[in-house]
Amino acid sequence: MSTAPILSAISSRKIACIIGSAKHRVIYAAPGIQAEAAVALAERAVVFGPHSVTVGLDFDEHTLRMGYGSLEPVETLKKAGIEPTQSPGFRSGILIVDERGWVFTPTALYLEQEPQSDETPNAIELSRSQVTALAVRLSPQEHKAAVERATTGEEAREIAAVPLELGIAPVSETQFCEIKAAIGAAPPVKFDVVRQVRVFEPYLQYVELTLSGAAVQRKRVRIPKSLQNLGASKDLEGKLKTTFDLIEKSSSLSSKTLEDELNEIRKNFTPSLGKDHGRVVLKAAKPKLLERLVGLRTKLETHQKKVEAELQTRLDESKKQVVEYYLPLAKVNPPDALVGSLIKVTDDDIRAWIEDELSAVFPDAADLIQEMVLEDRYKDVTFETLNRPDFLDSMKTAFPRINWDKAYDEFKAAGEDNLGLKPS
Repeated sequence: MSTAPILSAISSRKIACIIGSAKHRVIYAAPGIQAEAAVALAERAVVFGPHSVTVGLDFDEHTLRMGYGSLEPVETLKKAGIEPTQSPGFRSGILIVDERGWVFTPTALYLEQEPQSDETPNAIELSRSQVTALAVRLSPQEHKAAVERATTGEEAREIAAVPLELGIAPVSETQFCEIKAAIGAAPPVKFDVVRQVRVFEPYLQYVELTLSGAAVQRKRVRIPKSLQNLGASKDLEGKLKTTFDLIEKSSSLSSKTLEDELNEIRKNFTPSLGKDHGRVVLKAAKPKLLERLVGLRTKLETHQKKVEAELQTRLDESKKQVVEYYLPLAKVNPPDALVGSLIKVTDDDIRAWIEDELSAVFPDAADLIQEMVLEDRYKDVTFETLNRPDFLDSMKTAFPRINWDKAYDEFKAAGEDNLGLKPS
């Protein structure tokens, strides 16, 4: 029994090296193919002819976006006269070079890097008999050759009955062009970037909390020029000026209590990473944040009902205050628009005129009461924000009790490409 190891790590680079040593045949079957392996296959095809190379792929847009392979290597194969066959849904990997063979687990670069060391094996070397059996089932050329080598008619019939287990239809030019157009219209994100972002995805999300429609105490009206021209007393000049608060800020209809509670939630659950980063929430704390927001929404519903019930009364009171303020001023100095339209101007006429002027700017309660909404919006982290030089320091400041160095080291390591180089 052989003591040679049968477990090993097979990457695209290693596959290319093995293919480069081929003496007469190569069979490659996997979901996709990377550039190094495709170049090596093309070179073998030049030396021994395209018939010596068999390639089966799951040539599909989804497969390419997962990083099992890329589009350009398939072009390389086709230019070398190698016609890959289509094997939809195929997710294993098989490599046969001359009399040696391996079954391996292909790597989806969207999820992780290819293995670089035999300490993380993804392949099993096949026995010679297994290589022979697989070759007949994978390659039409090998299947035909095995039938021709048969020494008896019965043996030839038995081999001929063995089914080919990979697709035999080549990738059509139409299919290739369609997928090329789709990939060109929306190119895949660089896989090392995706892997880097995924390091931090389990930890945090950006979050934005907004409360809208509740702050009726901030609503103001602009006093019409026709009333401003009547003059203003010294004691009210600073308060009125040209605008008027519809609701007192200390009113029970004020949303200040709700806003204070929302600010407390922001402070406790969504610390800011600085104005260039925004606020984040730890995913571990997000369930408790959502619980707090449910409670605040319940209070908001109660507040909205109270506002709907009382707001028109408060608006009428505010309007009356303004009318009572301007009424004596208008009596002393009746506006020309009123004097010129009546034979005799009475106090009731002046009051009605002031009310008409204010009606043009004073809203009804229905105009102010909109749907009061507490919104929470979440966004996952992006490479651009993670790669800012101040990101790590911002995280340490926002969450000083968490060791972010380990996660950040993983983030940097995930950016190494298959050559062990850091991304630019």
